[in-house]
Amino acid sequence: MCNVIFTEGLFTLGNVEGLVEGVEQVREACVDFTPERVAEFCRIPAETIRRIARDLANAERGGLYGRIGLCNQEFGTLASWLVDVVNIIAGQFDKLGGMLFGKPAAKPITWVPDTKIMGEPEFGRWHSRVRGAPEILGQVPCSCLAEEIATPGKGQIKALINIAANPALSVPDSQNLEDALPLLDCLIAIDCYMNETTRFAHVLLPGPSPLESPHFDELMWAWSIGNASKWSDQLFDTPEGYVPEWEILARLGWLCAGQKDVDFNFEELDDGWFTTLCHMYGRDPETTLPLYDHGGPERMIDLQLRMGPWGDRYGENPEGLNLQKVKDAEHGIDLGPMVPNRVAEVIGTPSGKIELAPEYILSDLPRLRKALDRDPDAYVLVSRRNIKSKNTWMHNIKVLVKAGNRCTLIVHPDDASTLGLTDGSNARVTSEAGSIEVPVEVSDEMMRGVVSLPHGWGHDKAGTRLSVAREHSGVNSNLLSPGHFVDKLSGNQAVNGIPVEVVPA
Repeated sequence: MCNVIFTEGLFTLGNVEGLVEGVEQVREACVDFTPERVAEFCRIPAETIRRIARDLANAERGGLYGRIGLCNQEFGTLASWLVDVVNIIAGQFDKLGGMLFGKPAAKPITWVPDTKIMGEPEFGRWHSRVRGAPEILGQVPCSCLAEEIATPGKGQIKALINIAANPALSVPDSQNLEDALPLLDCLIAIDCYMNETTRFAHVLLPGPSPLESPHFDELMWAWSIGNASKWSDQLFDTPEGYVPEWEILARLGWLCAGQKDVDFNFEELDDGWFTTLCHMYGRDPETTLPLYDHGGPERMIDLQLRMGPWGDRYGENPEGLNLQKVKDAEHGIDLGPMVPNRVAEVIGTPSGKIELAPEYILSDLPRLRKALDRDPDAYVLVSRRNIKSKNTWMHNIKVLVKAGNRCTLIVHPDDASTLGLTDGSNARVTSEAGSIEVPVEVSDEMMRGVVSLPHGWGHDKAGTRLSVAREHSGVNSNLLSPGHFVDKLSGNQAVNGIPVEVVPA
């Protein structure tokens, strides 16, 4: 699509004119990625690629949109980058009807910090011990975890804290992690389920349920198509003897810092974290801390709201938001739709512009060129999620699994005919990493040459206490993901585009 936009004179920056660097590098990089060159690899006719590119560039309102599935494959970084590139060079970026930026009331602390305050983020400051995966924002991929536990030597992981997660089932190449977890000297789990992961825990700490805790969503509003803010009180009293998850985490954090439990000082720890947040949000902690007679998450949320784009900035903007105002609004506060012309406001690069062609990303293009010569007729496996079974814990709730078996292999009718498969029959799917047997669902919603298995199933392990999920166990698609099948730039293991063989079972 980039090639078509440049070669057919469709290029325009639109609302971001003067705010973009690297256009010529992108133009040069895509010269040999013509629709004809990539059509067979993408399994999309060249003329269809041209039509989509023309339609997008000529549309008054339009946008190219990608989600998590685009990221979770061997070219995830390139693909995610190209979504933005195409929107930018087609003039559909930061404009009404195109791709816009949200303006959440509370800026999530998981976002990259403001470079004007915290400095520019760095990547690859260190590498994982075994495979040498580069650090990204202080993290390495979960696909490294099993080998870091199982491989002896200096730096070997001996202890793990698992928070409301089920990686023994939900991470790629999950069999290796399942085998590694019993090797830990200490596994602490915070969870209300004895699942495929927490069955290995030395200590299982059950926090209150979501209905026994108040809730403020500071993450998802960042990706919403409108701006709003809402506080939800807990529906039920917390059972006697339970403490909030944040108190559990605070105490564990204290112990992980090398402190003794008998010396636990929540106020000191909480104030230290709040001080860090003050710096992240450009607020002086010396003048901010005395304004509160309480700590914990509510103090943090109040800071986020007050220093956010709609905040009262501690009195500087009296009409702005703070936590009490949000709490007082029973049904939340509507802050209006997204608006255009915000790139200059939100961009955090040293140049103050969109840096369209980072060398780090462009360096992966030779690998992509080489991939274009692969066998176009090979079958590949992609993952999927159903809205009622997005994560493994949802399989243990009767009302969410009563509709029938969702753990099926979706196959295009033409492929089913070629492979000798029928709707409801069983197929054996085999990759380099493993082999599983699963019922077939024939549907033309799947592209020819592609088969799909859902995420998070395989509830047949001994030692779990998931009676509902066990009745609907399904199979674990992550057993088919080879440990070396990764996105080179991020190191993330791929769960989409896995080469497989499919035969009748």
